Amino acid sequence: MSTSFLPNPFIVNSKDDVLPLYEQLIRRELVSMADFRLFLTDVSELESALSEDMAWRYIRMTCDTQNKDHEASYLTFVQEIQPHLAPLEDQINKKIVSCEWATAWREESEAHEIYLRGLEGAVELFREENIPLQSDLATLAQEYSSIQGAMSIEWEGQTLTLQQASNVLMRTDRQARETVWHLMQTRRSEDTDKLNTLFNQMVQLRHQVAKNAGFENFRDYMFKAMGRYDYDVTACKDFHRSVETAVVPLLKSLMQRRKSQMGLESLKPWDTQVDPLGREPLKPFNGGQELLNKGIDCLSRVDAFFGECIKTMEHHELLDLDSRLGKAPGGYNYPLAKTNMPFIFMNASGNLRDVETLVHEAGHAIHSFQMAPLSLNAFKNTPSEVAELASMSMELLTMNTWDAFFDDHTLLNRAKAEQLEGILGTLPWIAQVDAFQHWIYENPNHTTDERTAAWLDLSKRFGSGEVDFTGIESALEHSWHKQLHIFEVPFYYIEYGFAQLGAIGVWRNYIQHGSQAIDAYKAFLTLGYTESIPKIYETAGVKFDFSAAYIQELMQFVHDELQGVYLND
Repeated sequence: MSTSFLPNPFIVNSKDDVLPLYEQLIRRELVSMADFRLFLTDVSELESALSEDMAWRYIRMTCDTQNKDHEASYLTFVQEIQPHLAPLEDQINKKIVSCEWATAWREESEAHEIYLRGLEGAVELFREENIPLQSDLATLAQEYSSIQGAMSIEWEGQTLTLQQASNVLMRTDRQARETVWHLMQTRRSEDTDKLNTLFNQMVQLRHQVAKNAGFENFRDYMFKAMGRYDYDVTACKDFHRSVETAVVPLLKSLMQRRKSQMGLESLKPWDTQVDPLGREPLKPFNGGQELLNKGIDCLSRVDAFFGECIKTMEHHELLDLDSRLGKAPGGYNYPLAKTNMPFIFMNASGNLRDVETLVHEAGHAIHSFQMAPLSLNAFKNTPSEVAELASMSMELLTMNTWDAFFDDHTLLNRAKAEQLEGILGTLPWIAQVDAFQHWIYENPNHTTDERTAAWLDLSKRFGSGEVDFTGIESALEHSWHKQLHIFEVPFYYIEYGFAQLGAIGVWRNYIQHGSQAIDAYKAFLTLGYTESIPKIYETAGVKFDFSAAYIQELMQFVHDELQGVYLND
């Protein structure tokens, strides 16, 4: 009969509730393979419990950034608990990788090899002097979240978050769009200097972290820290070039088509989200509860299991969907490692993008449910290239069941077109953001002006060239400020690009082979991180490939499907 290593209940108020458990593990003797296996299980249990404790602190803080108690609880963990755990975690890692039983255990499966190489990488990177720097960086990331969460404008007698205000950019009234766009940019500009200063601090702290660990730059440090063992910097730059040659021309053509349909001589940034034929914005739902109900219906008709997962989360109140003032921007799925159920957070305001976000985060959530039986917490910590394949595939797999939101065939085709057009806009943006981060950390001593110039150069390379920013150049110069990944989770973004390509492949298989593709998708979800990324993609029925030829092949498929939607609209 198995027993828990942790006390019951396990409540974390301070480091004193946690440190003795680490010390017990560090002192434990491992005299047999059975001891080694039990040790790994107990380490996993502790990791899971602490991960979930941290998860709830983060969830509560992002759900209400104005609640000082929630903010204090989160900061207590990152400033007063986590720094004390880091050196003990390093000792645990060293104990595992140096154990006499580790070699034999490693040879038992690829999962064990992946687990141990990750620990060896962590041991290689760990430096005690980086602990306070990483704590400072977590605090700065929280400051960014608070700055963004506090942004709002006044419009038509209401206070709107910027997420809510963005809905006006889909209205057919061009004057209203322009006015609200300028209000949003004016509000953003109030924090431009503050965000530039904050980011300058982040760059220098990150560079110091990398130097302390023996790396030339933070980019190379992060590739190791993120466990990028299956591809390198060259692969990322191949992706950038392939997107530039295979996707940007399609985006340019799309924007030219939009300008022609709208009868405009100059396409402005407030013209890019409205329906080009002057139709009213799609209104797929009214309120978070209706979004959830229709979303469950949509998912269930692709596969009944998908809908059941979200129903379970609803039963346990593990969703916060509506946008409101004081709520952090964005959306996420946060796995609760101990209870094996995730939490979905988003800022729904009634548009199609919210539908995409819900099914995206549902893909992550279903992934969490599918990984629950895996024996160690580390096996569930999938690299982002794998996690995002789960979520981005779900966006495309559900498109035909979006009639849950649109009972009119014409509206459904509009929604599909917007989704597919979004892919053509998203891939170049991902490439631009990733290339920007490579430049930032390859040139850590850059000035703010040099950084702005680099961003503008990349905007020429990856933009359509069809949107006119004459007289409003500052909006383009600082458009990267809204990308939270650059501030909060550096280098975590290109994974969306890799996964988008994989998702197109999964969707193509679904169109061609139906339920067989769903079976392959569900099979890859169960793997967690027990195989290499290319093997996991292979299980899903797709390739992990960044070549121009492969991306061109996938883009041709998207183009053909988009033309079919246009014809049927």
